[in-house]
Amino acid sequence: MGPDQGTVRLAAVSQLFGTFPSSLRASRLGPFPPVNIGATDDSIQIVAFAPGVNAAELDVSIDKGLLTISGERKPAQPDTGEDSRVYAQERFTGAFRRVIELPENADPDKVQARYENGCLSIAIGKRESSKSRAITVQ
Repeated sequence: MGPDQGTVRLAAVSQLFGTFPSSLRASRLGPFPPVNIGATDDSIQIVAFAPGVNAAELDVSIDKGLLTISGERKPAQPDTGEDSRVYAQERFTGAFRRVIELPENADPDKVQARYENGCLSIAIGKRESSKSRAITVQ
């Protein structure tokens, strides 16, 4: 394989997966908080990973089929004065807001939210009319 073929293959991989950072500090962080979304037969399950956030400062709301999670994560350490210098800061601090579009069968009247060990778990019930049911054939 010639040197040009290796460059072409690397360019093709970069197009598929995006560019790889040269170090952790160079990488871009995704939206905060990262979320996992799944479903059971009875509910839609959302887990937002938000360590270091005070549960009292989290705001969760549903409006017109959109779930909004917002809040603020304070800096981990207070500023120690003029002598302090930050060389790298990978932990996100500040205000955040995530908006997640819910499926049509989500019931906004059946919502439970719990924050534990840095994870915000939200369970949204499904509408009764959307659940599968057996039909008796006569």
